[in-house]
Parts: sequence; structure tokens; C-alpha cells
Amino acid sequence: MACSSTNASGVPTAARSIGSTPAPVAVAPPDTGAGPTITDVATTSTVADRPIQAGATRMHFEIGPIDILPGQNNIDFTKGKIPKPTVDGWIVRIAPNLRLADGSIPGVDVIHLHHGVWLNGSAGDSTSALPERFFAAGEEKTTMALPAGYGYHYKASDRWTLNYMIHNLWPDPKQVWVTYDIDFIPADSPAAASIQPARPIWTDVQNGSIYPVFDVIKGSGSNGVYTYPDDAASPYGTAPAKNLWTVDRDGILLATAGHLHPGGLHTDLWLQRVGATALTDHAKTGATDTAHVFESIAHYWEPAGAVSWDVAMGATPDNWRVAVHKGDVLSTTATYDSGKASWYESMGIMIVWMADAATQKDTPALDPFTNAVDVKGELTHGHLAENDNHGGGPDPTYFDAAKLPSQPASNPIPIADFIYGQGDMLRGDAIPTVAPGGTITYDNKDAPLANGEWHTITACKAPCNAATGIAYPLADADISFDSGQLGAVGPPTAGRVTWSTPANLPAGTYTYFCRIHPVMRGAFRIAATSP
Repeated sequence: MACSSTNASGVPTAARSIGSTPAPVAVAPPDTGAGPTITDVATTSTVADRPIQAGATRMHFEIGPIDILPGQNNIDFTKGKIPKPTVDGWIVRIAPNLRLADGSIPGVDVIHLHHGVWLNGSAGDSTSALPERFFAAGEEKTTMALPAGYGYHYKASDRWTLNYMIHNLWPDPKQVWVTYDIDFIPADSPAAASIQPARPIWTDVQNGSIYPVFDVIKGSGSNGVYTYPDDAASPYGTAPAKNLWTVDRDGILLATAGHLHPGGLHTDLWLQRVGATALTDHAKTGATDTAHVFESIAHYWEPAGAVSWDVAMGATPDNWRVAVHKGDVLSTTATYDSGKASWYESMGIMIVWMADAATQKDTPALDPFTNAVDVKGELTHGHLAENDNHGGGPDPTYFDAAKLPSQPASNPIPIADFIYGQGDMLRGDAIPTVAPGGTITYDNKDAPLANGEWHTITACKAPCNAATGIAYPLADADISFDSGQLGAVGPPTAGRVTWSTPANLPAGTYTYFCRIHPVMRGAFRIAATSP
């Protein structure tokens, strides 16, 4: 297998270069001209550190064990019931995590929760035809906490399901548990009498899609940033825009935070009101009837910048209240750094919590067209130790492909047992080569196992032979190409197991990696003459 040895805990030793906790690196989003730029988030306190609401009890739940096969990266649902409170009441906070059998939290570079979505099958979703999506998190592990006095109404009879995608980056089997802590106020508690109901409003740049992702190609957008869907040529084709939701009743927005993938800078929430005029410097460029409501900034501790999961999102402060009217239109955009690398299968999601206007009794709600409501956010949590293996240091187990000889490319080149059949940089054999105008085809022989062993051929900047970590390698080649996840079992796969290199590549040696299993590296060559 194309991996190095492991230590007693099953962590690949060649990929480990953990040092001291990195200093915070605030990556301020460049000014895209789309609205105001909030330079950073408050870091002195976090949502996770807020005190437990009066009358609430913190309850711990776990789903597992879940058997994760080598290299697995598939989407699945829980079968049957999942743990939840046994009595009616109010949920006021949720915090997710992932653990191994020994209770430890796995490193993000080993295995992580790509995403988890908790759905309530007993209620309908406000913005789609799905069951109600009331909580979600990726590896940024956002903590959701409602302002004091508000709660998500829960019945013990509610039917919950978890939609999850657990990503095993290494060719070793794992057994994991998805955990979630819930702050809960029982319905018969005195504290429950004053709770006002809040409902989740799921906003998403690809809302309703089975796998709501988009690609950000290096160099796209402008000034090193790319905003979706604004910078996309035809993000939705002839279909209605998926990032919009028309407000169905007068209400109060209570809380939100964004979800992004590595490379993400911020998500933004906007509110359009026909006939209204947004405040100067708080309007969307080219849309004076659209006010900027909140910017959820990705705050990175990653020393290399906005390129890894070593991040926390900005959430609205506890006293944030925004008045909305029936007929207003909420929309979401997602902004990524397109200067450093390409980012494939990216996301941009904001779950907004909303109360009916008639129930609002605390901090007055502000009209975003007469008041600036896009205040500085608050981190959802601090730095997480499981993000400490950044990678990028020397690793003598990889060869420098530029120094290896050429050989004719086999057709196709098989990918099996986590090894590229020709040009694998851990083996150091000769580099498969074709003449200009020729192509090389790859065939993922692992894919028919249908357990998530889906590999990619993704361009990385040569020599692309440093130590694997959460910030290395990157899809940072000057000439971008990506095969997609080679498999044919539905999302997230590309619907095929083969891929051919572009026929218009100039002469040179091209290095690549598997972005699903980044320990896998390889190279091919376009030579002036065929070997």
C-alpha cells in the first residue's frame, strides 16, 4: 500500500510532524467590492464558551460504532433510531465531534467528519422538500448556541436521522463514533415557560442538491478571490437560483454561522426588500435593495493561511437580532481564496435561526435597511489540537519526479491498493510519458469495491513530495486539472472510474496527488518526443 508505517495508535508516522500549537493567523478576506469588509472576528470569547442557559442540562449522545473501511469517503445515513432526549423540551445548544474506540479525537489528517446533517423526519424543512435540517457541521466543528430565551422545540416522538460523510484519508480500517452534546430544557421545567420557539432556516449556495458542491479553480474570480454564485458563469443553468429563499412570514433572525471548506474565506447573508434602499456601504454591489446582514469569517490558525481545516467560523453575537418581513428574500454567497490553489467540491452554507415576530420579547430587532446589522462575529470555538499536523516538511519517502527517467505510458494506468500503477512517487519508478497532444488514461481498480476507495488525479505544484498534513499537498499547480472522485456509485463520485489527462498540456513533468488520500502522489510527463 502507498503509505508509511504506523505507530501504536494507528497514526502514520511519516506524516506526523506535530510541533507546538500554531499562533492564530487571521486571514482577512480581500475586498471583493460586493459589500462591506469585516476584517476579523472577536477571539476573546467563543460560542462554545458561553454559559449553559438557565434550566438547561448538557446531555451527551453518541452514534456508533461506525465501521469505516480503508480510504472510505462515502455518504451514508443512520439506519433506525439515533440517540436523543427521552422527554419533550427545548434544545438550546448542539456541539458535534468524532471519537475513536479509545476515546481520543482523531487527527483531521487521519479521519474526519466531512459533514454531518441532523434531520427531523417529523417536520418539514423551511427551504426545501427535505425533512427539517436542524443542525449541521463539518470538520470545522461549529457549535450552535441559541440566544438565551430561545429554543428548538423538541418532541420525544420526533424521528431523527443523521446524514454523514466520514472521510478516512488512510488505507487502514477505523471504527468511530459521532458524538453530539445537547443543552436541553425539559418541557416541564420552570425555565421552559419563558422559552420562545426558534426554527432553522437552511440557506445554501446549492440548496436542494443531493451533493451541494461547486469547484473553485485557481486564478478564477478576481483579485485572488472567487465568490459563488456571483462569479460563476451559469451556476444554476435555466433553473431558479438555489441560494435564495423568500421569507414566509414576519420574523426575527436570531443566530447564524457559515460552513466552508479549506480555502474558504467567508460566507455572507443578504436580505433583499423590493422598493427599499440599503444603507451606504452596506448594500450589495449593483443591488441597492439588498442589505448585508452578516459575514461569517473563517478564522485560520493554519500557518500557511486559508488552506486547511485548522479553522473556526465566525457566528453572530448573542445580542444579534434582525427584523425581516414576509416577502423579503434571504440569500447566501460563499467566497474562497483562488490565488493559492484550486478547491474542488467546495460548499457554502448558513443555517439561520428565526423566531416569529409576534414572540419577540427581548433585545429589539433592527431593520437592516435603517441600521447596520453586519456586526463583527464571534468565534464558534478556539483552536483544536486535532488540527496540529500541518505537513509540508521534508519526507524522504517521496521521490522527486523531475529527476526520474521516462518510460512509455501504459494505457490505461491502473490505480489499485492506493498505488498509481505507473509514476507513483513512493516507488520512484520511471515516469509514464506521452508526446504532446497525447493523453494518459487512469483506471481506478479500487472503485468497484464500492466502499469509498475513490481516488483522484489532482494537479499539485512540483515537486509535491513533502510530508502529508492538513495543509499539504494542495491543488496549487499553475496548470490545474482534476479527475473528480473516480467511482460510479452516485455522489460524491464522478460517475466513472476512468479519466484521461488533457490533450493540450505543454511539454513538462506534471505532479499530482489524490485529494481524498493525499499520501498518494504521482507524476506523468509530456515529452517533446515520445519515449
